[in-house]
Amino acid sequence: MPLVSLRHLHAFSAVAAAGGIRRSAESLFRASSAVTRSVAALEASLNVQLFERKGRGMLLTRAGETVRLRADRIEAELREVRDEALRLSGRGAGGKVGGKVGGIEALLNERRLQAAALLAEVHYMPGVAQALGASQSAISQAITHLEDMLGQPLFLRTAHGMLPTDAGRRWVERFERVLAELRHIPDDIAALAGVVRGVVTIGALPLARSQFLPLAIAAVQAKHPHLVIRSLESPYDELTAGLLSGRIDFILGALRPSSGVAFASETLFEDKVALVARAGHPLAGRDAVGMRDLARFPWVLSRAGAPLREQLERFFQAQGAVPPAPVVETGDLALARGLLLASDMLTALSLHQLYHELRGGELVELRFALRGMERDIGITTRRGAHLSPGAQALIGELRHLGAVWH
Repeated sequence: MPLVSLRHLHAFSAVAAAGGIRRSAESLFRASSAVTRSVAALEASLNVQLFERKGRGMLLTRAGETVRLRADRIEAELREVRDEALRLSGRGAGGKVGGKVGGIEALLNERRLQAAALLAEVHYMPGVAQALGASQSAISQAITHLEDMLGQPLFLRTAHGMLPTDAGRRWVERFERVLAELRHIPDDIAALAGVVRGVVTIGALPLARSQFLPLAIAAVQAKHPHLVIRSLESPYDELTAGLLSGRIDFILGALRPSSGVAFASETLFEDKVALVARAGHPLAGRDAVGMRDLARFPWVLSRAGAPLREQLERFFQAQGAVPPAPVVETGDLALARGLLLASDMLTALSLHQLYHELRGGELVELRFALRGMERDIGITTRRGAHLSPGAQALIGELRHLGAVWH
């Protein structure tokens, strides 16, 4: 489905604020007929009535109130971009005075924002042009329009392609949030009619992928078959960047220490870390396993610096023992599982991650208590984000499942 038009949405916001076409036309410096056409086009694109036309003015319908919530957030993001551009206009990069900053109208073009967001990701104009089905010249003009309006360069030409400037990175992040809000508007309208649809994108960390997330997805799909779920399995820093830009709805997995005011976390359940080996391992079946026993065998562990690895090292140090030096370091659960099954290697992992192998008897939990290595598993969202109906539905299932697992 094409994105909602930012220009039509801007006209809608003005009418909602003014309560009528004539007063909004004056504030927009547009003809009343043009404003009327914009509102009608927005209603047609969403297939819903946004205003009740009454003698005392135009009143928002329930759908109109829903759209206005997103529209207000979009206006706030774009005004933040323009306000920063105004602050920078007198002190350009390298001491040069920045260009004149124009009105917000140049930002009211979703294709321009898409072009900037894609260029920040792929760095080359031809790739952006191909992705958007446009000519390279059109993409170049779109970026130039944005830069002229903001009085600052968004990108620098380098040997590695077009790379965003410092201001460009900040503004592209806001552009992406605007595009995310636009994508959610039709889904918000559908939810008013009881239909939960759209795409939910999850940043899935390892601890949630084997059992917890599949159960929740299956449950939400049974209730909302029109909902599409996308799972991204990238490094944590990449996932948080996606969360800030709105490309990811939420992150699910082991909670990290707070990263300031940008994120909000919610614990769903506490995870137990256990010492695991194959069923036929020499230590399997023992009533108790000691530190000296562990020193006799090779280990496969997550990479140095990973939260679980650091936690395990602190555990051994607290016991006055030397942390295990792994012969294999990997963040790939499939590789770790294969090594455990094919050798006498040991590992420390979540029981949830290896649920199916433990249940099937291929792997076993050794009787060695890793006290203090429990971890909170939960959801991380961007603070202040207004999630789509689909994301809210999936989080509802995760909360329900987490309450059962507590």
